[in-house]
Amino acid sequence: MDRARSPEEAAGPNPITVGLPQRTQEPEQPPRQLRGLLRIGRAVVANRALRAAALACAVMISLWNVDRVPDASIMPALTGLALFAFGKYVLCPLRWHVLSASGCRRFWHIRAYAESELLGLVSPAHAGADLWRIHRLHGVGIRRTAAVAEVALDRFVGAVGLVVAVAVCGVTLPPVVLGAALGGAGVVLLVALMVGRRRPDLASRWPWPSPRVFATGVLLSVGYQFTIVCLLIGAIKAVGDSVSAFQLLAVFGASQIAGVLPGVHGASPREGALVAGLAAIGVSWTAALGAVALTALLAWAPALLIGGGSLLVSRRGWFAGSGPMPGVSST
Repeated sequence: MDRARSPEEAAGPNPITVGLPQRTQEPEQPPRQLRGLLRIGRAVVANRALRAAALACAVMISLWNVDRVPDASIMPALTGLALFAFGKYVLCPLRWHVLSASGCRRFWHIRAYAESELLGLVSPAHAGADLWRIHRLHGVGIRRTAAVAEVALDRFVGAVGLVVAVAVCGVTLPPVVLGAALGGAGVVLLVALMVGRRRPDLASRWPWPSPRVFATGVLLSVGYQFTIVCLLIGAIKAVGDSVSAFQLLAVFGASQIAGVLPGVHGASPREGALVAGLAAIGVSWTAALGAVALTALLAWAPALLIGGGSLLVSRRGWFAGSGPMPGVSST
């Protein structure tokens, strides 16, 4: 028995619209500049020769700087490295997982973050890490604009955690760093308000965290900042000097403002600012140079072990049986 036709079907095609191209809903496209940046990033990451050259260059710079380490005792540095590895490869991925709207599991975030850190060490201003995380989010079905917003949010929460860590210690943050942090927060808040009023449809797709989620991310970031201080204290003790942890945290926070300038890991403006800051609080120039060079070299160990191992696992496809993308939850 034939079903009854609707009035639209009974009336037939509209003679006015016959032959006209039908409008289809086009997928959301990121801005042209963002597409160009992501295209360049993918080309660099996919080029094996460039990856090998960047890795060799960064490791050689770190090894060259280690020649300045004066009679280092490795045990304090290894203790600090263990705490730093926990902060970098556990606390930071957990912060990303808390803020993320991708639906991926914690283990997926830990793996993706470890991979990104290895690529970040061989790229100027650590930009390769963010590009890789955006690439990984896009691979599990997240739009590129939403992926960029999520990674930017994670970076912003990390910066807030640095300011909070310094404030908790009761140390006065240098005015330029405090101004940059407050200025960045103001810009993000202003953009959020403008987007919410002018484009409510776009704002609904961006990862706005709840106050509880934001506070949890900041708390995890504060924990990570203290693990960095532990690494620096271990490196300074390894070269035979000592410094107050509170002063060291303030110096580290001040050095982060130089991180906006591009540079290779181990020889970037951030390391130079950190050396100058350590000398300003009483560490000898020789010990300051040696400690910063030692931390730059030690950072390669967990990056190569965890990040490189994760990339090898992904290449081999050892988790291929768990679904189209390892770690993606079904809910």
